[in-house]
Amino acid sequence: MEIHAEGEPLFELFSTLVSIDSPSGHERAAADYVKKFLSDLGAGVSEDDAPSRDQFLTTGNVLGRMSGTLPGEPLLFSAHLDTVMPGIGKKAVLHDGGRITSSGNTVLGADDAAGVAEILEAVRILETRRIPHRSLELLFPVAEEVYCRGSRVLDFSILRSKEAYVLDLSGQIGSAAVGAPTLISFSVEVKGKAAHAGFEPEKGVHAIQAAAGAVQKLQLGRIGTHSTRNIGTIRGGTATNIVPDSVILEGEIRGAVHSDALALMEETRTLFETAAAACGASAAVTSDIRIHAYTTPPESSAVRNFSAACRSLGLKAQFAPTFGGSDNNNFALYGITGIVAACGMQQPHTTGEYTTLDDLRLATELVLQLMTTPAS
Repeated sequence: MEIHAEGEPLFELFSTLVSIDSPSGHERAAADYVKKFLSDLGAGVSEDDAPSRDQFLTTGNVLGRMSGTLPGEPLLFSAHLDTVMPGIGKKAVLHDGGRITSSGNTVLGADDAAGVAEILEAVRILETRRIPHRSLELLFPVAEEVYCRGSRVLDFSILRSKEAYVLDLSGQIGSAAVGAPTLISFSVEVKGKAAHAGFEPEKGVHAIQAAAGAVQKLQLGRIGTHSTRNIGTIRGGTATNIVPDSVILEGEIRGAVHSDALALMEETRTLFETAAAACGASAAVTSDIRIHAYTTPPESSAVRNFSAACRSLGLKAQFAPTFGGSDNNNFALYGITGIVAACGMQQPHTTGEYTTLDDLRLATELVLQLMTTPAS
């Protein structure tokens, strides 16, 4: 299917989405725009009560439904509504050759305005041209950029789909992620005893020194072939002449195998507790499993149908695991088998982020192909 040769109205749609401020936790305007867009096309639209289940959220996840005439169970297409900072006052700047950037002082927000635009434009083409398609569920979660908090509290009983396509990956159109890690964030507070560092340091218990003993023994960075551990922040002490009685360390663990991530977390806990006790201090370790690892099998319908759609467009389907999470982690946790497809975003989470008209068009073509292929 040919998509508008000059990038219209696809570019206008993308540009409009980019211009809507939607940092994580503040997606109200973006949600309202998407709801109206879908409603105007005749889709059934709803917004869940996610804010009642997570105080960080101010907007619910948006779900659109469109009945189809082609055989097969409904397909789920998803792209998140929030963007990272700096993301206030974003503007899509179209350059010669079709490259699209921000003005340079913000992210572009192609992560994930590109995915949202491609899904919406595909649906608009289906409806305006009256093209037969599968039944569709169109989910636009909030707060994906902060550990997928929107989809984390979604009531998955409202979804019928068991096959999902998440438009939320950088790279060449035709590439897709078929696995992602468990991500555990953790915090350690080591408590010692304060004392004057000049007059009576021997009466103190140095919390930072106790914590350092554990850090020295921890293997950080890449562990094996599919796990990582990092300590990213350390805060402690009150003055240079006081033996510090408290220090807080925060970090994360990622593991392509869920049990391996859990084992690294338990090792982290034990090392800090043991090192602190050896110095007469104590360690309180808390952790939160933010997302769970998944692997999408190559024989799944999502992989097979994506491969066929790519072939029909002359693209090479490329599958690989990623070490970043997405809403697909939560989908998999609730029995929905999917992939995360490249949508044209490049260098996301930086002010150098960009996309191209060609990639936006091609990704939309790919979404259309998936939506209009009958179940085999």
